[in-house]
Amino acid sequence: MRTYRELFRTPEFTPFFLTASFLAAAQTVSGLALGTLIYDRTGSPLLSSLGMFGPALAQVVGAACLLSAADRLPPRGAMAGLALFFALATAAQAVPGLPLWAAFALLLVLGSLAALGGGVRYGLLNEILSREGYLLGRSVINMSNGTMQICGYALGGALVAVFSPRGTLLAGAALYLAAAVAARLGLTRRAPRTGGRPSIGATWRTNAVLWASGPRRSVYLALWVPNGLIVGCESLYVPFDPGHAGLLFAFAAFGMLAGDVLAGRFLSRRWRERLGAPLRLLLAVPYLVFALRPELPLALAAVTLASVGFSASLLLQEQLMALTPDELSGHALGLHTSGMLTMQGVGAALAGAIAQLTSAPAAMAVLAMASVAVTLALAPGLRSAAQASRSTAAATRSSDAVSATRTKRSPAGP
Repeated sequence: MRTYRELFRTPEFTPFFLTASFLAAAQTVSGLALGTLIYDRTGSPLLSSLGMFGPALAQVVGAACLLSAADRLPPRGAMAGLALFFALATAAQAVPGLPLWAAFALLLVLGSLAALGGGVRYGLLNEILSREGYLLGRSVINMSNGTMQICGYALGGALVAVFSPRGTLLAGAALYLAAAVAARLGLTRRAPRTGGRPSIGATWRTNAVLWASGPRRSVYLALWVPNGLIVGCESLYVPFDPGHAGLLFAFAAFGMLAGDVLAGRFLSRRWRERLGAPLRLLLAVPYLVFALRPELPLALAAVTLASVGFSASLLLQEQLMALTPDELSGHALGLHTSGMLTMQGVGAALAGAIAQLTSAPAAMAVLAMASVAVTLALAPGLRSAAQASRSTAAATRSSDAVSATRTKRSPAGP
């Protein structure tokens, strides 16, 4: 599967795409509204920031406790049910007089459930699309998420200005409800990918199984740590250049979009294998220029070029799926997503701490060097992972060919 036309002709991909887009827009709108509401009530930038980004950090709780359910629940029902719960919880956050502790308790619950939702969602994407189509499909979902975030912040800002933060929270709840309807009406009913009862113990056991494989472990670390450090660099755009931070974010988003299109649409398997390592280094190396406190044009060029390197995560996800049994795909992808978001929060906190002691440009350069060092240290393990994924893919293609041959040779029915 190499074209967008083929992708959207795939049964169920369009409703899946709409569901994911509604979820991204709802999360962006409601996060901005809640952050604004908390700041209006407390005047605290820290609490406001936690109101917007706290659910991302809470995903580590879901990864540790809930991910076993990602492959043990019917995907359509789980996606629709979670989106409906998010709609109700977001509407509850708009209730006047809601205590601050209750708002943060809801955020903790929503962040934990978001880890489960990511596992269910991307495990289903792996079912809807063939292994060859997953990369293109995930790149399109990434592009949609980026677009929905840009539009969501614009819409959320307008709604907060015209109505109020509470009214904007209700708009976010309506978007979550739209996601629930799209999932319930557009997706077909499917059985869980694996049997058994979800539990914290099952989550830990499956996490241990996924982590025990050396090649998978290298892929997970490469997905989590270098990216998290570079997101830490991005978190310093405002202190680096307060007047042009929005422009830096916009150019970084453009670079990420270009990378997703390149990796998802134009790179053949052969070139994906060749360009994986260079793209992983590209993610960090341009940020080294910030040690020189560059002027705005050079800074914009650096962040744009570096953000193309985020497409390396798509190639790593493809390897992860090749190394993971289908019945654990949802859990594996949920662990990737929750670990990635957690490390992004850690990277942002680390960047802020270093910048507090030095300066924003110096901290960006330090985190870039750390990202390069981690990428180089993981290189041997990733080469082993690439070899293992090639072997698995070859075995799968051979098995599919044998099955197709047997089907052709089987006698016609009566």
